[in-house]
Amino acid sequence: MTTPERAPRNKTLTLTDTERRRLALVLDAMQPSTQETHHLQGPAPAGAEEAETAHENAPLERLAPEHLYDRILNHDLFCLLPRLPAGFADLVIIDPPYNLDKDFHGSRFRAMKGEDYAGWLAGWLPGVLACAKEGASVYLCGDWKCSGAFEAELAKHAVIRNRITWQREKGRGAARNWKNCSEDIWFATIGEGYHFDVEAVMQRRRVLAPYRQDGLPKDWQEEAEGRFRLTHPSNLWDDITVPYWSMSENTDHPTQKPEKLIAKLILASSRPGDLVFDPFAGSGTTAVTARKLGRRFCTVEQNREYCLWALKRLELAEADRSIQGYKNGVFLGRNAE
Repeated sequence: MTTPERAPRNKTLTLTDTERRRLALVLDAMQPSTQETHHLQGPAPAGAEEAETAHENAPLERLAPEHLYDRILNHDLFCLLPRLPAGFADLVIIDPPYNLDKDFHGSRFRAMKGEDYAGWLAGWLPGVLACAKEGASVYLCGDWKCSGAFEAELAKHAVIRNRITWQREKGRGAARNWKNCSEDIWFATIGEGYHFDVEAVMQRRRVLAPYRQDGLPKDWQEEAEGRFRLTHPSNLWDDITVPYWSMSENTDHPTQKPEKLIAKLILASSRPGDLVFDPFAGSGTTAVTARKLGRRFCTVEQNREYCLWALKRLELAEADRSIQGYKNGVFLGRNAE
């Protein structure tokens, strides 16, 4: 893939040919081998007359969970799902193709009729959810067109807890409709006993009407930039900045999620050292954010170039673990930095 010319101030990620060759070796070394599998079924039948049956019922080889830590799997998810072990992930973040025509650098997703998209979703979502542990949390990202199908299918396999709506300020105007500038994230859990750390995702909000008690600030602080308070996060997020050319996390991926958004999900619904699974990894935002926040990751992405982008971002994260809009354990307002 040819890297486009960048303006001097453009921070969008690029790869040189040398980096691409080096990272390709790293990526190949991450891919599972036959030594990293275990059998989940008993021995196949023996005997010449049963040879055909034995072949059809051969033991299913699945990847061993310990060999999925911190891996970017360059595979077609639908081919890989039968090899993924059950219950290995503490948190699952799913950002599949929405029901839109979209070109993912040569791999095209075509919009379908609503019932066809629902059938496509039903074909893989149960297998992805089977990768989650009992008590794990699941976040499923979508837009208004596919949100209904997501809720219906997710409810069959998990306990739906909430629907987050976040403002995507890059929405396009429309002459005969409302401007579309929001997306949804369905929050669900596998069972009732789940982890949620609200203190890890507190938001810093500007105080417009400060209240005092005995002459002292009540539930807010005076800072150099003004008056602020920490508040509990709601299911309406208006503080997200979609990556663009002047942000170092930006890539050429057409539907890249912000690190800040993924950080909220990871901090709220996992503990340090937990494994985060992302079956549609794209340019690696989940893997990168997990590493920055001290979590393990396992991601799947069929586009090899995207995997190379993710590997370079992981290397950069070793030197810089900052996340735009997140500072000193608190989430800031949009464009606050």
